[in-house]
Amino acid sequence: MPTLPPLVSPAAELTREEVARYSRHLIIPDLGVDGQKRLKNAKVLVIGAGGLGSPTLLYLAAAGVGTIGIVEFDVVDESNLQRQIIHGQSDIGRSKAQSARDSVLEINPLVEVRLHELRLEPDNAVNLFQQYDLILDGTDNFATRYLVNDAAVLAHKPYVWGSIYRFEGQVSVFWEDAPDGLGLNYRDLYPEPPPPGMVPSCAEGGVLGILCASIASVMGTEAIKLITGIGDSLLGRLTVYDALDMTYRTIKIRKDPATPEITELIDYDAFCGVISDEASAAVADSTITPRELRELLDADKKVALIDVREPVEWDIVHIDGAELVPKSTLESGDGLAKLPQDRQAVLYCKTGIRSAEALVAVKKAGFADAVHLQGGIAAWAKQVDPDMVMY
Repeated sequence: MPTLPPLVSPAAELTREEVARYSRHLIIPDLGVDGQKRLKNAKVLVIGAGGLGSPTLLYLAAAGVGTIGIVEFDVVDESNLQRQIIHGQSDIGRSKAQSARDSVLEINPLVEVRLHELRLEPDNAVNLFQQYDLILDGTDNFATRYLVNDAAVLAHKPYVWGSIYRFEGQVSVFWEDAPDGLGLNYRDLYPEPPPPGMVPSCAEGGVLGILCASIASVMGTEAIKLITGIGDSLLGRLTVYDALDMTYRTIKIRKDPATPEITELIDYDAFCGVISDEASAAVADSTITPRELRELLDADKKVALIDVREPVEWDIVHIDGAELVPKSTLESGDGLAKLPQDRQAVLYCKTGIRSAEALVAVKKAGFADAVHLQGGIAAWAKQVDPDMVMY
């Protein structure tokens, strides 16, 4: 893979303070004063100040990227702190964007931080991307990934992409307009999202916190290489990291002639789908709210509470009186025998996605009156049992 030309032209000069701060960069022959001036002149947009955004933002700031934009609309939750190292205990309940800005400026006050406290949408993405040289996508859902990709194509911007799940991570660089015919985009690698419910989010499936640092450091490295024009970019290559095996594999990606040209942005939630069409049909008239379930239990109505999560989740917390029958066993048929015939089955998971998919199998097996709990045990804890431990 040939080295790409530098993405950013150099700033006019480095101040005395900057020379002192970045001295360990300046004495690297490949980077030097010229490379540091390019970093100073660079405008980088980081989408998400979460697991991947946190280390990336800290290191880009430390490296001297002159302007850093942060797209983030969420607030800091205690469960974030296991991996989102840009935030601290005192930030719980604060805007993630503002917390991230404070941490960035504490590391490097010479950086300009621009906050975009908004949800990235088709009507704002292209205009936002056009204000930056480079985009870094650390989001955790497929709808936003496809939106970032398509908006980057339309804004003619390169972007660095990373994803993580449990003990594994992936990183690549996508740039439709790359020179020398090297252009390709995320759809050349993943033409379509996986079926709804197939790939759990980090909230549903978990992630080893320190994995974020491994993947984010590669993302930040790729950003610095693109800005300064050093080394071989990951454009056209996918790096796959397995923390348990301690292996990095690199897979070549080529432009797929079948990938349709991107000419407009679409409805990405509809394109990716949170739950399958079958599950949508199954839950249409078969959903119960936490308060309705509480009323049924208080009235001593005979219901069978079925927890379709994994055993490790059950060990953390479960609703009293429930029975654990994981979703996989219901879909394979093995768990159906555990469902009582004489009572209405009420299925629940963490947030309501897995229980909706499990309800399809349960209804197909003849349990016509089965329902699922809207919002899962997370909604139950919030609305009915606020003292319940939540993960």
